[in-house]
Amino acid sequence: MKTLMISIPFFLCSSLSQAKTPAIEQLKEWITLPKSERNLITDNKFSNMPISKSEAEEAQVIIWQDHMSLIKSQRLNEMKNKRIKIGDKTLKFDFLIYGKKPKSGRSLYISMHGGGGAPPHVNDGQWKNQMRLYKPKEGIYLCPRAPTDTWNLWHQSHIDPLFDRLIENMIIFEDVDPDKVYLMGYSAGGDGVYQLAPRMCDRFAAAAMMAGHPNETSPQGLRNLPFALQVGENDKSYRRNKIAASWGEKLAELKESDPQGYPHFVKIHKNKGHWMNLEDNIAVPWMAKYKRNRFPDRIVWKQDDVTHKRSYWISLPDEQIKTRDLIIVSKKDQSVDIQDRGQANQIDIMLNDEMIDFDKPVTVSHKGKVVFERKPRRSITEIYRTLKERGDPGLVFSSRLRVKLN
Repeated sequence: MKTLMISIPFFLCSSLSQAKTPAIEQLKEWITLPKSERNLITDNKFSNMPISKSEAEEAQVIIWQDHMSLIKSQRLNEMKNKRIKIGDKTLKFDFLIYGKKPKSGRSLYISMHGGGGAPPHVNDGQWKNQMRLYKPKEGIYLCPRAPTDTWNLWHQSHIDPLFDRLIENMIIFEDVDPDKVYLMGYSAGGDGVYQLAPRMCDRFAAAAMMAGHPNETSPQGLRNLPFALQVGENDKSYRRNKIAASWGEKLAELKESDPQGYPHFVKIHKNKGHWMNLEDNIAVPWMAKYKRNRFPDRIVWKQDDVTHKRSYWISLPDEQIKTRDLIIVSKKDQSVDIQDRGQANQIDIMLNDEMIDFDKPVTVSHKGKVVFERKPRRSITEIYRTLKERGDPGLVFSSRLRVKLN
């Protein structure tokens, strides 16, 4: 009896293999290719195949390990030199390490110096002085040097991407726990905390403002970020003392109307001026009590003049991002309620297995009306996209609901 031999063209073999091979195995094959030979992950069928909870967990590990390998090869020199450059702005930094590293990774305290509106040597002195101010019991105490010498050292638009990159690098190179990153600053550094904490709130576990001025920003966006605020009673320049007291009142009002949100600590130091004689160091152990609230049940997203694409588990298409916009979204079990959409006509809801049951449909409502109802599905595309967007292994999602609002 003769055996029938069939020759199958190579491209058909490839497609047959793709049809039979599970998504995770195909992801592994794609990952093993040299980076120069990889096509876009979204050009592969496996990237949009439905996957299980365990497959999503495995995919995240695979993609994160690959991402770490890439970052380590690309950014080794900037970490050795302790300077990060994006465009024409360079962020220098230095750090000290305290205590024994926990199993989950080290804490990271980003401490911004004062000064501004002065010659470089003055701001360099402020930077070096900041290195001596605080000493956490455990963690990395890191002081960046502002890229400019302008009055608004820490709240210009170049700071956000530089800090994103700095945090990502510290997670990968220094084994920082992404859920224990803290922001703090004194004087002009305090100005930066006032501004950066609300607009980058999902990056931090807590923030501490010392002797600064908020300028035009508001505390609305601090709903899920513990916030410490300290000034001297006699710090009258720019009305820092009065404005800090006013912010304390606003935070108390916000807390009263939303008891599960707005954790805060306010202290106006008696008989102290702009310098508080390090009595403000009580903010360090206060912050250390907190871990990042990654998936809060309610998001109050207040855009600043420097805008962001996503906050916690909601995201906007680029064309929907507006300065000063306010978006409020809450979640309970399988239900999402868009309480205030601002100017957005589309809001993306990002989900993972820590947030919902994927075996049940998710309902999205706006103004009492159901605008979306569907059983979500996981995909490698979303895991890859959300991890690559931020380089943050703590805020990775496997599903996206694109909710259009009329």
